[in-house]
Amino acid sequence: MVGGRSGKARPLPRNDAERFIKPPTACSDLRITPKRLTETHAHTALLRRESPNRAWNITMTLEEINGQENTMANADRVQSAGAALEELLLAAKKQDYLTVGVYESAKVMNVDPDSVAFCVLATDEEYECDIALQIHFTLIQAFCFDNDINVVRVNDIERLADLVGADETGEPKDVHCILVTSPSANPWKDPSLDKLSLFCEESRNAYDWVPTITLPER
Repeated sequence: MVGGRSGKARPLPRNDAERFIKPPTACSDLRITPKRLTETHAHTALLRRESPNRAWNITMTLEEINGQENTMANADRVQSAGAALEELLLAAKKQDYLTVGVYESAKVMNVDPDSVAFCVLATDEEYECDIALQIHFTLIQAFCFDNDINVVRVNDIERLADLVGADETGEPKDVHCILVTSPSANPWKDPSLDKLSLFCEESRNAYDWVPTITLPER
């Protein structure tokens, strides 16, 4: 019961959707528990279902907040890996440490597997149904797994082609597979390679064996 302007008491409205909740009388009543979060979430859903046109202040549960934070953190991690991959490819190109092409990469893997430091597999919608290419990818991935070589996927062939450049005739190179190589006797070290190695390790810990990287926009 509450008092109106006339001073007379009037009953509170009660129904399944809106009910009066007694304020806590002790500090212990303010503790957040999994049960209380679940009840709050269920009650909010009931209110929205009963009165869909009413504006409600939605209280998010801790699980929802953590989920959003994890999504944002993962997006930042992937974006950082894309920038690192671009830097790595440009640096390796200057050092002449790039092998571009599926068949060219297969030759290096057979002749000098210890020289392979990083592997990039690239495809797009046009080649998703190319069975021969997918078989090559499966074999290359297996080789990388057996030899502890980090491997990633990129879904932007045009961007990769811009980074590695054209061949001697001016034609675009086959960028479906790119290897970053390093002399076995004197391994090449680059900060971008270290960043990508850490990115791949974190991805494997999350059971993402061949993570996809998005290159920065031009």
